Amino acid sequence: MAKIAKPLTNTEIKQAKPDSKVYTLSDGYGLQLRIKPNGSKLWLFDYFRPYTKKRTCLSFGSFPEISLAEARKLRDTARQLLAKDIDPKDNREETENLNKAAYSNTLEHIAAKWLETKKGNVSADHAI
Repeated sequence: MAKIAKPLTNTEIKQAKPDSKVYTLSDGYGLQLRIKPNGSKLWLFDYFRPYTKKRTCLSFGSFPEISLAEARKLRDTARQLLAKDIDPKDNREETENLNKAAYSNTLEHIAAKWLETKKGNVSADHAI
């Protein structure tokens, strides 16, 4: 029978000290805080991919930047995606690709590319 993890508290997280090996503190429902020997604390979400059923983990960021409450919200969002048979890691990559494509179609980006191609044909003063 699986052991039910006791939810973490901010005090436990702040008092967690680095050890000679990497260790994890579990918050429950797949959310873990990985503490590395160099002192960094990383939020991870362990889950099974919807179609391949392989175990993988999704990183949410480091502890001081991402609070316990934020990490729990991110975990809940990822669990909602899994309930709809959507892989959270693939969803994140797809969203990033859409944002990059949207940026690459802006006037600023296209003008910068055009200027780079034209710089060689004109004088430096004209390019400025």
